[in-house]
Amino acid sequence: MDVTVEVVGEGTAEYSLAADATYDDLIREAGYHPQEASALVDGSPVPGDRVVDAPEVRVLRLIKGGTGASAPP
Repeated sequence: MDVTVEVVGEGTAEYSLAADATYDDLIREAGYHPQEASALVDGSPVPGDRVVDAPEVRVLRLIKGGTGASAPP
C-alpha cells in the first residue's frame, strides 16, 4: 500500500508498505520511534498496532529536541 505521510512541521513523503503494516511500522518507516510520535488519520490519533488503512496520514512528533542552550541556574 502506498501512503502519503505528512510529518507536521517537517514535510511530506510517500512510503510503500506491506499489506499488514501497522501505524507503528509507518512511524518507524518515517524515521521515528512510536514512543516519540503519533499517527493521525482525519485529525484523530489511531492505535499503533492497527493495520494502516488510510492513504494519507499525519505524523505528530510528541518529543522534540531543545534549543541546545543551557537553562539558567
